[in-house]
Amino acid sequence: VQLVESGGGLAQAGGSLRLSCTVSRNIYPIHVMGWYRQAPGKQRELVATADIYGNSNCADFVKGRFTISRDITKSTVDLQMNSLQPTDTSVYYCYTESTFDNGFRDVHWGQGTQVTVAS
Repeated sequence: VQLVESGGGLAQAGGSLRLSCTVSRNIYPIHVMGWYRQAPGKQRELVATADIYGNSNCADFVKGRFTISRDITKSTVDLQMNSLQPTDTSVYYCYTESTFDNGFRDVHWGQGTQVTVAS
């Protein structure tokens, strides 16, 4: 499975950015796609995910500001980030997960894309 991220960069507080992730070389269905982020000195944390059934899950700190959208036919997942705050400054990672009947979970991460929000 190959994950290619795009987007990110520098934004002013209150501004917007859009992240995109395209998945390729997967030979089985990807059940969950989404985004995590990790700031320096902090643990990686969930931002938002979308499953294959159309359900999405967002962290409380992004509700009302960030929107996740997944296109299963194109194997893409986007994260529209509005009302950005300096605390959103992090490296954002695309994430995929597939779960099999035997309980095995296959997880993959993108290389990460930097988002910096200036005050």
